[in-house]
Amino acid sequence: MFNKIKNEIFSEEFKSHFRISDKYFIRNRKQHFPIILLFMLNLLRKSLSLEIENFVSFFKQQSFPKFTKSAFVQARRKIKPEVFKHLSSMLLEEFYTGNDDAIHLWKGFRLLAVDSTRITLPITTELKAIYGVTKNQTDSHIVQARCSVLFDVLNKYVLDGVLATPEIGERDLALVHLHCCNPKDLLIYDRGYPSYNFIHQHIEKNINFLMRVKTTFSQTVMDFVESKKASQIVEIFPGKNTKLSDKPYGKNTPIEVRLVRVELPNDKVEILITSLLDSQEFPSNLFKKLYAKRWKIETFYDELKNKLKIEHFSGYSNQTIQQDFYAALFISNVQTLIVSELEDEINEKSTKIYTYKVNNNLSYGFLKNRIVELFLNQDSCQETILDELKELFKSHLVPIRPNRSFERKSGKYRSRIKPKTTKNQKDTI
Repeated sequence: MFNKIKNEIFSEEFKSHFRISDKYFIRNRKQHFPIILLFMLNLLRKSLSLEIENFVSFFKQQSFPKFTKSAFVQARRKIKPEVFKHLSSMLLEEFYTGNDDAIHLWKGFRLLAVDSTRITLPITTELKAIYGVTKNQTDSHIVQARCSVLFDVLNKYVLDGVLATPEIGERDLALVHLHCCNPKDLLIYDRGYPSYNFIHQHIEKNINFLMRVKTTFSQTVMDFVESKKASQIVEIFPGKNTKLSDKPYGKNTPIEVRLVRVELPNDKVEILITSLLDSQEFPSNLFKKLYAKRWKIETFYDELKNKLKIEHFSGYSNQTIQQDFYAALFISNVQTLIVSELEDEINEKSTKIYTYKVNNNLSYGFLKNRIVELFLNQDSCQETILDELKELFKSHLVPIRPNRSFERKSGKYRSRIKPKTTKNQKDTI
């Protein structure tokens, strides 16, 4: 796997495809283009001058030229951010092709979740012009982008990611992800996504879904809530005030969906809407646990922001922001791949009291420099590095504590002040 990606990174065709102009990287410099790429993958979260010094010192045995901060900044401007998106697609294609025994499915479906979050960006004139300015009640302002991710919650891979302006809604970004999906996928959404048009787009592309809806979503849903039924197949129609002139359907075009009632503690009720109509194959009592699996995308965003530290960008231009974003998603998938190969060994360490998992915070710290070595060395050395990483991962396992819950405080970050690092989570990169 890693050797295939390494060969791609060092190929002339790869360089030609992902340089911004044919005039770039034509001088005969030793491995200049791939070395710049590998350096960008090396979790750049500190001062660039310090990162370059550490990088050159760590790899001093390698025969590539030294470079300055200015040279790196100029070189990265010549590289398309999509280069890391392509590397991720190579890794994903390798994992999902001919690897059936290792792929976790739910009743034959690949279980995918979509959600969005805000990513805080540096305050620059360029970024303010692109992403706009967000103000709070104190009139202080920040620059933010909307991030949307398509996440495999059982296998823990990022299938697709988008960083866009906040004006683009989360539904529109979610629909962008559908090109990565197929009829054997089941997509899970929270209650901010459902609409007639959104559901119609999934039906049209033959993609299954499970969405939480507000109890006031429509009169049909409100009638279902009152009925106390556990499940019911219903027809939904476009809203009365929906603009239909540019739609492929009319006001009387029905969509057949299934409503499912989920009972929560304290007499609360959740309503789910799904394309899984067969109550024999998919009984109502499955859906509470099924929808709960969506939480994995929330924990992914925790990793992206607090462990991979995506908001600690290595530059100030939009091109740099996009490069760092796609590089972080690729690094996350690399970490997932290594952890997945340890699954059986980790399960053997489980006890009657606890099951264990890799400490993700430390694992990203262990990847520093080693991720470069993976794509810089030959097969035999790659195996040695992978074995070293696996041993480090296994020696820092943490127990999974079941049935823990925490009250959600929706306004706790309203002041837009970043939370302090907790005592049990120190910086690792």
